[in-house]
Amino acid sequence: MFDAQKLFTVHAVDRKLAEAIQHKIDQKTKPTGALGVLENVALQIALIQKSLTPTLIKPHLLLFAGDHGIVAEGVSPFPQVVTQQMVQNFVNGGAAINVFCKQHNIAIDVVDAGVNADLSGLPITQAKVAPGTKNFLNEAAMTAAQCEQAIARGAMLARATHESRCNVIGFGEMGIGNTSSATALFSALSCTSVEDCVGRGTGLDNKGLLHKTTVLKAALAKHGTLTDPFEILRTFGGFEIAMMVGAILAACEQNMLVLVDGFIASSAAAIAFALEPHARDYCVFSHLSNESGHKKMLDYLQVQPLVSLGLRLGEGSGVAVTYPLIESAVLFFNEMASFDSAGVSDKTTDGKSNA
Repeated sequence: MFDAQKLFTVHAVDRKLAEAIQHKIDQKTKPTGALGVLENVALQIALIQKSLTPTLIKPHLLLFAGDHGIVAEGVSPFPQVVTQQMVQNFVNGGAAINVFCKQHNIAIDVVDAGVNADLSGLPITQAKVAPGTKNFLNEAAMTAAQCEQAIARGAMLARATHESRCNVIGFGEMGIGNTSSATALFSALSCTSVEDCVGRGTGLDNKGLLHKTTVLKAALAKHGTLTDPFEILRTFGGFEIAMMVGAILAACEQNMLVLVDGFIASSAAAIAFALEPHARDYCVFSHLSNESGHKKMLDYLQVQPLVSLGLRLGEGSGVAVTYPLIESAVLFFNEMASFDSAGVSDKTTDGKSNA
């Protein structure tokens, strides 16, 4: 049986500084709570770094690509070859994630986790476990050994990124069919019906959505009730999702701030939290995706996304677009004046000014 705690040591965030951090936030020249979610993010980052002067160093995004056997069932309007074509687009710098990472000075590494093509000639990280997963309508997507290998490789890449002095990391993905994988993962993990969490993915019409729902219900019925998160991951997951699970856990272990993207990345986070509950202390969920199951997933995880922009692209695009909000949280915490330093009157406990 897979034991995440033998491979990862993820501690709950130390809250010794919580009162001092909150006091610093509350003493800024603003009404208490006036910066909303930014105040929560500042508190979280300061707790992760155990610092009253946190910093963001070398933001980095790992983009994992992998193919899915379930596409043989016609669950996506796009052919599987699009996965490898998009990897080439990432290499050429032409995708949305390239544009947004360049805009915000975020380093990006593309990883072949399991694309069904020979990408050995491309300047990307070669970590292929196999050329795509099996069709989980008929059999488990991965063997136990493959799933463990994918988790381990994702962890290795996150640790290597940390060794470059990076302390804030995000994850993206590319894989035709991976919304089907994420839907099945979440349905099995949370006991949510497929109808309540399936979405249109890359643009299914009503007929296509009904077919996708039917396929996923049949797949879940075939494998029966699964309760072990590792077994759920290997049965329905993708190599890119499994690598994100390992990368998330390794990043948390290294006290890094972890930025979670949309529906697919959140499914990896859900598995990571099930394996190591303390991992949630280190994760910020960047946005609410327009994929219909994402809100249910975030509610299940009891997390609040930073924004809702109607995004449903993947690639880590939500991480890159919202990164300036992370920067803003740290900047106000470090640089905004306090009532004392600015000579601005605070309010007293009876609501009257101290002035």
